[in-house]
Amino acid sequence: MRVIARKTLRQFWENLRYADAEQPLKSWFKEASEGDWAKPADVKTLCRHASIIGNSRVVFNVGGNKYRLVVKINYRYRVVYIRFIGTHAQYDKINAKEV
Repeated sequence: MRVIARKTLRQFWENLRYADAEQPLKSWFKEASEGDWAKPADVKTLCRHASIIGNSRVVFNVGGNKYRLVVKINYRYRVVYIRFIGTHAQYDKINAKEV
């Protein structure tokens, strides 16, 4: 999978409040980059705790369930777009199907 954009993840963990997210996000990025997700079931096979929420969006719990990562996946072209990364409280303030 091609993940767009790693820079978004890096900017998040470079914030000192979220520095503990660096290793979990790097691990997620590596797994996603090496994945071959042709359909939502492929995501669930790799990450059984991922939530498929519709509108091509998937929510991952990262860092021991401390952070939420929302991505949009174009399965046909094998592209993952980072749409949101934040705490659970920040996640609760967004519409994950629309970000």
